[in-house]
Amino acid sequence: MRVLAAMSGGVDSSVAAALVRDEGHEVVGVTMRLWGGPSDSGCCSVSDVDDARRVAQQLDIEHLVFNFSEDFDRQVVGPYVDDHVRGLTPNPCIECNRHLKFSRLLDRALALGFDAIATGHHARIERTATGPRLARAADRAKDQSYVLHMLDAACLERLLLPIGSMTKDEVRARATALGLRTATKPDSQDVCFITRTDGGRSTFLGDRIGLHPADVVDADGTRLGRIDAVELVTIGQRRGLGVGIDGRPRYAVEVDVPGRRIRVGDVGELDVDGERLGSVTWVDAAARAHALAADDLVGQTSAHGAVVPVASITAVDGGVDIDWARPTRRVAPGQSIVLYDGDLVLGGGIVTPR
Repeated sequence: MRVLAAMSGGVDSSVAAALVRDEGHEVVGVTMRLWGGPSDSGCCSVSDVDDARRVAQQLDIEHLVFNFSEDFDRQVVGPYVDDHVRGLTPNPCIECNRHLKFSRLLDRALALGFDAIATGHHARIERTATGPRLARAADRAKDQSYVLHMLDAACLERLLLPIGSMTKDEVRARATALGLRTATKPDSQDVCFITRTDGGRSTFLGDRIGLHPADVVDADGTRLGRIDAVELVTIGQRRGLGVGIDGRPRYAVEVDVPGRRIRVGDVGELDVDGERLGSVTWVDAAARAHALAADDLVGQTSAHGAVVPVASITAVDGGVDIDWARPTRRVAPGQSIVLYDGDLVLGGGIVTPR
């Protein structure tokens, strides 16, 4: 089988490529050039491309570079900026996986005559009676199934996840045994196009949309203070609001970007009985039907957060309504909730106001 192995320049993708090669497949490595600006996250930098190329040399496989920077700017960076204008809290890594690391890459791989793609993500693919399912990784601390929840059955049929059954320590041990230069390389952190050294998110967004001050008010509309940038505040945020002078912790419970106003309240005001999801994707029709009928599913509200029991899921126009089995901390609009049946991903979507 001809396999195009995505190589980010990190240890996980390096070992993934090596494992596929050792299984006897014809492997070609590829690095996607996505972000052309500065990066200090250990992702998408020039050094990462060089590390991937050198590992490919060590493995004696061909190495390609695909320039998807225009797609990345249009489908990831642009929407990220626009979401902040709308008062949302986006997850650009999910959108990068959705549009670039799988859809765009798989289309290119098939056009070039490859049979499958392989990546170094910590997740597994299980075969079930109704088709392939994405499953949690063996290393729960590194599990990435949450950020891959949008992968459908057609993609899973063409996808290899060689390290999903390994722990991170086992991955590094294998890289060391193979003598790979990435064996001790730290994991990438944060958003690749937001640099800490250049002022972080505030500078990045301020250069593109401008940032606006806003009043901080309580439930009665009483003005408690003022902040410099309403676009940087997310639902549930506590720090940086400047309203804790009486010793009572307060949290952002409503962010009104056009109105330049943030309403704060006690932590209890963040508990909700359910959420509405838009932009919902399912592994396949069977997964959707199962989700709407089952009463023992769980939802995961962040990449490594605790799971929450689901009481019911109801289809609504443009998405689904999730009813939690117990009051749960509200998820900021723009973030994703992923639905699981045990360890298997059924689908997920983006939180939107009801």
